[in-house]
Amino acid sequence: MLQVGMFHSLEVVNEVPFGFYLDGKDKGEILLPTKSAPLGCKLGDQVNAFIYHDSDDRIIATTKRPKVLVDHCAYLKVVSVSKVGVFMDWGLEKDLLVPFSEQTYPMSEGLSYVVYVFCDEETGRLAASTRLSDFLYEESSDEGGTFEPRQEVELLICAKTDMGYKAIINGSHLGLLFRDEVFKPIKIGHSMKGFIKSIREDGKINLCFQFHDPTARNTLEEQIIEDLIAHDGLSTLTDKSSADEISKRFNVSKNAYKKALGSLYRQKRILLDKTKVTLVKKSD
Repeated sequence: MLQVGMFHSLEVVNEVPFGFYLDGKDKGEILLPTKSAPLGCKLGDQVNAFIYHDSDDRIIATTKRPKVLVDHCAYLKVVSVSKVGVFMDWGLEKDLLVPFSEQTYPMSEGLSYVVYVFCDEETGRLAASTRLSDFLYEESSDEGGTFEPRQEVELLICAKTDMGYKAIINGSHLGLLFRDEVFKPIKIGHSMKGFIKSIREDGKINLCFQFHDPTARNTLEEQIIEDLIAHDGLSTLTDKSSADEISKRFNVSKNAYKKALGSLYRQKRILLDKTKVTLVKKSD
């Protein structure tokens, strides 16, 4: 069955002055306008096309890739406000509607928001929503996947709360990054890697960017040694460096980096002073 909001490989079955018609199976023939057709398109070709509704609510095809597909989340910008909701730029000629009923709070033109794209069951048309909890799972045991502590995941930061930040996990679940786990500047809409820190008794998911146990410290220590080797045994990134510099190099907090340096110093693997870190050669 053809799904609106997705790419499908469809056969060109008719050519007209303004484009081509594709075999849309249960949706009938679907127009692929000339400007959206591949160069040299002809009858019998298979075209990988995105299916959606145009401004006249007709099902139409394009080879242009939108910024987000149906049943996925994205950080999009509001380009206009109307009587029925707001419209967001998602990379196609017809902007994406977020009805007022799907807005957690009023959305403003010129600002960007994380939204979930869905297909309206009544109209069959695509729309978006900021009510992420209506579409995403909030417990690890929910259908859609079970997570384990220490598992690496893809995160999309979607909201700021009094406790920290909410993030979308692997496009399917919602989790929480506590404020003390955020050691680098992050903003709504940022995509990054993170970890499952723990699963609470109620099934809710806690997230983190790093672990503070001995295993994690040992891994960081080896990363520091490898970095020193790659830079001829010398680094100006010391325990006096800024948290931002440390985060950019090793993706860890300044506190974690200082502890790893201290451990390497006690092991006599490095020398430390205010301006540099020096690798101790085995023959020294």
